[in-house]
Amino acid sequence: MTATPAQTEATSLWRNGDFLRFWFGETVSLLGSQVTALALPLTAISAFQATDEQVGVLRFLQLVPYLGLALLFGVWVDRSRRRHVMLSANLARLVLIGLVPALYFLDLLTLPLLLALACAIGIASVLFDVSWMAYVPTLVKRPSQYVEAGAKLSMSSSAADVAGPGLAGLLISAATAPIALVVDAISYLASVLSLLTIRTPEPRPDGVRRKVGPDLREGLGWVFGNPLLRWLALIGFCCNFSMITVWTLFLLFGTHDLRLSAGMLGIVFSSASVGGLIGAAPARRVIQRFPLGRAYLTGQTMLLLVPGLLLLAPGFATVPICIASFFVTYLGLGVAGVIIVSLRQTLTPQHLMARMTAAFRTLLFGGGALGGLAAGVLAGAVGTGTALLIIAGASGSVVVPLLFSPVVRLQRLPDPPSS
Repeated sequence: MTATPAQTEATSLWRNGDFLRFWFGETVSLLGSQVTALALPLTAISAFQATDEQVGVLRFLQLVPYLGLALLFGVWVDRSRRRHVMLSANLARLVLIGLVPALYFLDLLTLPLLLALACAIGIASVLFDVSWMAYVPTLVKRPSQYVEAGAKLSMSSSAADVAGPGLAGLLISAATAPIALVVDAISYLASVLSLLTIRTPEPRPDGVRRKVGPDLREGLGWVFGNPLLRWLALIGFCCNFSMITVWTLFLLFGTHDLRLSAGMLGIVFSSASVGGLIGAAPARRVIQRFPLGRAYLTGQTMLLLVPGLLLLAPGFATVPICIASFFVTYLGLGVAGVIIVSLRQTLTPQHLMARMTAAFRTLLFGGGALGGLAAGVLAGAVGTGTALLIIAGASGSVVVPLLFSPVVRLQRLPDPPSS
């Protein structure tokens, strides 16, 4: 039977070998990153008895490079071939993460050095993150396929969220937190090899080379001059602040108050993150069946309101309550994330893609960096339980401005710009 055009379009990315290679490398890399997300703070806690404030500083240093460097890197990436930049960034992450277990074996690892390495890893992550989203349209030619590409990459992120913490917990329990980072280093090697096998030509960016200032203003002007992108960025800042604050507080809360082992923490994060996978997998069908804005509103509301469930954990059904809270949060993120990425790629011309991504990364990960720092400061000042109560209230209050976003009124993806 001959495939219909709709069927051909629906399955086209499965026939795109270079996209599949990129997708594989990104999936493996994301899995390793989830190991690092749990292993680095647990290294600080187990090897150096880090305080709540020090763990908060560690999370802050991992993400703060996005505040200072994302916009500058975005200008550079828009002037460069993105694949070359991604290769360099992942080679740097391979070496930097590999240094942690190496120095640990040699008894040379100290807490200040671990903090410095966390910041350096964050810098390399900024460079990669402002490049990969801008690179996807090189492999995925039709804007109509952006939702499918975004759904596949979001599924990879959710799958890594599912498997990564559990794998990290098992590795940390069987060996030590620093040794678990070897897995992450290997994952970046797999990503490098997958990028090297891509054959789709990437043209050198056109355009007149200008000073950094005008290019920065053009990128920021595009994001904040478009009402849809502006609201996506501002709400995204609040959501990332909430998620990273809750994640960091729960790591401290689970370790110190609930007395959960590293393995159990991994199980909680992995089981809960199934929600992200369930949310991302059918996202394209959800977008086709329901108004785009309604699906976005539902997903973001789930993300913002549900962290309050964690406050019930010390009373009864501790592990199930924790799992339920993260499950629903990631379920909302799985749906909303695909919509957000698809809107950003649809609304932005190719020559501005990296700068648009950099502006979003500055706000999203800047919110995360401040969230990690706020978690440590609040936990040290008022205790993790009270800190969770404060953050849950602040997170829920964001639903009010969310209701006024023009994004929630969209029926479908808008038409892409003409240039």
